[in-house]
Amino acid sequence: MDARMQCRSLAVRAMAVEFPEVEGHPNRLPFAGCLTLVDVASDKAPSGARGHRVVLTREAAEAALPSLLGMAVDYKAGWDGHDARQKCGIITAARVEPKGEGQRLLVSGYLFARDFPEFGCHEKSGGVGKPGTLAAHAAIADGDAMGMSYELADAHVADMRSPVWRLTRATFTGAAILLREKAAYRGTSFCIGRRAGVSAHRRVAAQA
Repeated sequence: MDARMQCRSLAVRAMAVEFPEVEGHPNRLPFAGCLTLVDVASDKAPSGARGHRVVLTREAAEAALPSLLGMAVDYKAGWDGHDARQKCGIITAARVEPKGEGQRLLVSGYLFARDFPEFGCHEKSGGVGKPGTLAAHAAIADGDAMGMSYELADAHVADMRSPVWRLTRATFTGAAILLREKAAYRGTSFCIGRRAGVSAHRRVAAQA
């Protein structure tokens, strides 16, 4: 593989939209997480899959990365599902781990913390928050309590008759923050805080 092809391959696996850094911005709280796993069957059927577990192929995930940038993250009261109308943040970077290193699709971005004080995400509070808030859940066991779930459109299933649907093409339309035990993939994760967000952003930049 020559240098140009190698650079193009890295660009496909990692993409980011750069925002100017504003120190202490009250409405921009960084987050980072694992949105899903590629080439791995979900632990349970996601919403809209008609009871089928699904596999998002690596090729489909990498091809869909551009559609993920700029999409919103949302949440549902109780942290147990999706609500596309409750948009509470934005995804600014995404990457798929290289083959041989992992199978995670990692994302990072910002939550609109000032617009959603019920999250309890203000850094002045130490990021702990009241019981039941996003900050409280995210602080449990270093963020092990929270996960993520993707939202798709125009998904192509290789064989609709298969008990496990293999997605070979899709467009990302957003993502939800929810309790990890409620996510279709138990291997997802979500954490908040400036340190986590910045480090995730740097990892994406390094890959690109």
